Amino acid sequence: MSDSLYAACAEVLTTCQGLKDDLSALLDPSAGFAPRLRQLCRDKIEELERTASADVSQAELDALRMEASTWGLLQALMPARKMESVSHPQPQTLLAQNPFTPTVTLAQAIMYASPLLSELVVVREWLHETATAVQHPELTTGYWKFTKYNVMQGLRTGAGTREGLVREMDPDAVNRGDGRTLAADDAAFEKSLAQAVYSFIRAGRLDDAVELCRKAHQPWRAASIRGSLLFQWRAIANERRDDGLDDEDDAEGWQGNRHRRLWKSTCIRAALNPSLSDPERVVFAALAPTQQTFTVLKSACRTWEDHLWAQISILCEEKQSSEMTRLKGRFWEGGLAALEETPVPLNDTDEEEEVEWEKEVTSALETLGGVVVEDGPPADNAFHVSQLAIILDRIQPLLETFAGGLRDGIYDPDSSEYPTMTRFFAHLCLFLQMIDIHTPPLATQVILEAYLQVLEAAGQRELIAMYAGALGDNAVERYAMFLTSLDLSADIKERRLALTRAREHGLDVDTVAVVTAERTIEKAFENLPQLRGPLPSIIALQPEPSNAEMLLLRSIEWTTFMESTYDTALEQATVILRYFLGTGRVNLARKLLDMLPPEIAAINEPEDRATEYLHYRQFLDIWELLDRVTECRSLEVSLMNKDTRAEWLRDYKELIEQCYGAIVKLLTEDWMLPGREADEGVDRRHLEMLRVRQIYVPELILRLHVMLYSSREHISGYVHTHIMRIMYIMSDLNLRVALELANVVADSRYKLYDDFLQPDGRRLGEYLGVVRQAVIAGMESGGSDSFRVLQVGA
Repeated sequence: MSDSLYAACAEVLTTCQGLKDDLSALLDPSAGFAPRLRQLCRDKIEELERTASADVSQAELDALRMEASTWGLLQALMPARKMESVSHPQPQTLLAQNPFTPTVTLAQAIMYASPLLSELVVVREWLHETATAVQHPELTTGYWKFTKYNVMQGLRTGAGTREGLVREMDPDAVNRGDGRTLAADDAAFEKSLAQAVYSFIRAGRLDDAVELCRKAHQPWRAASIRGSLLFQWRAIANERRDDGLDDEDDAEGWQGNRHRRLWKSTCIRAALNPSLSDPERVVFAALAPTQQTFTVLKSACRTWEDHLWAQISILCEEKQSSEMTRLKGRFWEGGLAALEETPVPLNDTDEEEEVEWEKEVTSALETLGGVVVEDGPPADNAFHVSQLAIILDRIQPLLETFAGGLRDGIYDPDSSEYPTMTRFFAHLCLFLQMIDIHTPPLATQVILEAYLQVLEAAGQRELIAMYAGALGDNAVERYAMFLTSLDLSADIKERRLALTRAREHGLDVDTVAVVTAERTIEKAFENLPQLRGPLPSIIALQPEPSNAEMLLLRSIEWTTFMESTYDTALEQATVILRYFLGTGRVNLARKLLDMLPPEIAAINEPEDRATEYLHYRQFLDIWELLDRVTECRSLEVSLMNKDTRAEWLRDYKELIEQCYGAIVKLLTEDWMLPGREADEGVDRRHLEMLRVRQIYVPELILRLHVMLYSSREHISGYVHTHIMRIMYIMSDLNLRVALELANVVADSRYKLYDDFLQPDGRRLGEYLGVVRQAVIAGMESGGSDSFRVLQVGA
């Protein structure tokens, strides 16, 4: 299915949703919802047939044809079911007013008196459109030309008629039981003519069938066909012509068959006559469809639609005949004797008989669910099942059945018909909702979900919000699922645009953003290792971020597009930062912080989240300071002149002091220690915060110590003697500060030593080792007093 068809259907839906309060517009025969979609399908079929695309299978074309046909059926039936019908007089009333009422007027009154019969007549007219194309026979220049030539030749020569050929030229010559036939060419023409006449009758084109018979020089056959027309006389029935002409323009002022009952019985006898050819019998069975002729008529049915047409034609004809019989046919069928009989009154038994007849109709139509067809899609095709359910007014069970099939995996999403079926059922649900027909909520949700998946697979991202909005209470969740499915394929601009579309279709954008972020985080965590196990190494070379890590990182975008979701962004940011830092991915944590708007830092509630976020910001600021110290230290070169080295030394000293002050302040202010709510129990967040603390408290202390200790190495080779003493004093001061840091670590008020002991005490051994190095370095300037360096600058 091309992208243009998806967009065109969505455009029709948008237009008609704006007319949802105007029932007449939605059910308009040309501009309503169903006719518009039917035309779209027809246009698409024409396009595919014109281009002869190799990518389109015959099954897909058949599905489009059946979808177009089904929309036509809906348009034919729904206006009468939903809109208030016009009042029509009962046939008994017409006869009471005028006993000479023509049969066509009575037939119309009988139809209007039965809603089901009216619907069956409408369905029969709809089925005319589904008839196969008529194969016109090649018309001859005369009646039985080849047979006539042989007969005349025998008469002229005196040799008689060729053996086996008819001797007479009347229409019944081949039916006398003497075994004589027509010339081969004429016999073939008669067969093709009968088949063409049947095709015209099947398509409801009686006038064309009559004209074909006249052109074939068989006016008696044309007269037989016209015998199916009911007797009509507008002057007697007080009716006016639709074309504005007077009745004098009609021959004798009337038309149709005054003796149709006799004509019908003759057609039935002809259809049952084994002496006639099968095509001839089928024509008479089609002209007079009854239970008696059903077997003959059924023999000509090749498609499922043919079987449905035959069954409905029989039901309509027999209902009309039975009702006309109850009315005694009155004058035009019963003669003067009928006028002397008492008219049939209206009574309660009429309703009971109608109910019984409805049961008979239902039973007869239900048999079509298992009929075997020779051509076209089978009876169990989804569209055939749908059409039968629509005719039987069982649309709700139909939706539930289709939704159940979707849930059970009966339909293959990879089949060429699947997109067409899901598109039809999704729009059927929406159409029914627009015209205020209840649809099963769960089934509707399943069907729309399936169509949304079709749209996603087709890359129709801009249409998702429109159809997701129809899910009602589940609309937000479903559109959020779609946004989640974008993964990393969409950049931030595409994400923002997709989120904005939610507002265009009546969805709460804030809620969509929050739910999308939540589902994205959940999806990322499903593919990431849990935050447990050994503590990660911070100094090891970090690999490139995985797709799951990038998905987790970018999940924060959804709640940072709008200020109204910043509070949720704060909560989600702390979760993501906690995970990244807990896995040693400091660079990803820093990227996340850079993505967050500065306004989030001003949020104060809830206090525990705001404090946690502050701690992350403080930590990452310190981490950046440590990187700056390392970068500054790398700028030192041996060929620096005095001024350059003095300036470098001043920057280096200031950075070290900033780092020391920031780290000590951080460590002495309960950094990453859970608040009072943790006293009520140890939850996941509590454990994750402790993990972060156990990773980075020892790391910060070790890095600070090493930074202070290593500062002496960068001045050991300096030769400018006038500041050498200052440099050595600075070196000893840094050693003293490094050793005094051990007192902070050991201070029970800050609980820093606990973090060195977890999980195996390895980091405590590392720290004691570097402290020992600092003590030894303090003794390098002379003397045996290991605590001398602690007196420097005191």
